[in-house]
Amino acid sequence: MHTSKSISFTFFLLSFLMIIVLVLLPEVGEAQCRMCAASAESNLRNGGTEGAGLNTGILYLLLMPYIIVTTIGILYWRNRKKALEQAENELIQDLLS
Repeated sequence: MHTSKSISFTFFLLSFLMIIVLVLLPEVGEAQCRMCAASAESNLRNGGTEGAGLNTGILYLLLMPYIIVTTIGILYWRNRKKALEQAENELIQDLLS
């Protein structure tokens, strides 16, 4: 069974390795940005409107992980709060019995 510490360490290690890879290989991350920018610029120069929606798409993609993590955090907090209140009520009932 995995303990909380081993899961936290694994998450930290994977995050650290991902950051190291992104720092050591920046051209991998920039390649798509250059392609999107060139495509959007050429589209706008030729009278297209697809490039105008690029910023909205980027913001949408940027916000989704934050929304998901916030939702999971709120659900965890609410469930944890209910469990603590229930345990407290059971303790009070045991003391009163």
